[in-house]
Amino acid sequence: MINLVRGEVASFCEELRSKDRKIVFTNGCFDILHLGHVRYLAEAKVLGQFLFVGINSDSSVRTLKGPDRPVQNEKDRAEILAGLKSVDAVSIFSESTPLELIMLVKPNILVKGGDWDTHKIVGKTEVESWGGKVLSLPFVPGHSTSDIVKKIQDL
Repeated sequence: MINLVRGEVASFCEELRSKDRKIVFTNGCFDILHLGHVRYLAEAKVLGQFLFVGINSDSSVRTLKGPDRPVQNEKDRAEILAGLKSVDAVSIFSESTPLELIMLVKPNILVKGGDWDTHKIVGKTEVESWGGKVLSLPFVPGHSTSDIVKKIQDL
């Protein structure tokens, strides 16, 4: 499992493409890893030979989720994800969307969880422009980081 800094992403992924490796890309906060994440990432991995995960930076998570998040810092979240059998590489992005990272990775398949309509997935137009696919994988009901955080706060 590899944790790539931004400057390494494009050349690393180009090498994978030169070996005809199908790259699957997904992204998210992955603040508190739970069963929904693990199942989702395993399902994403099956779609190709290489699963690349973009992780929102701490500042990006705060913008999306509020001042009390993330619970775990970006380096810890990246290392935890990189340790999963299904994940081949991770990279942290600080922009409001993963579009810049998607443009560097140039995945064959872009996936998000079932709570995302494929027409609203950032990078859809770009990925389809180079012949890639965009998919929304089934959501695992009853498993969300926000629910876990609320449950802990209610203790």
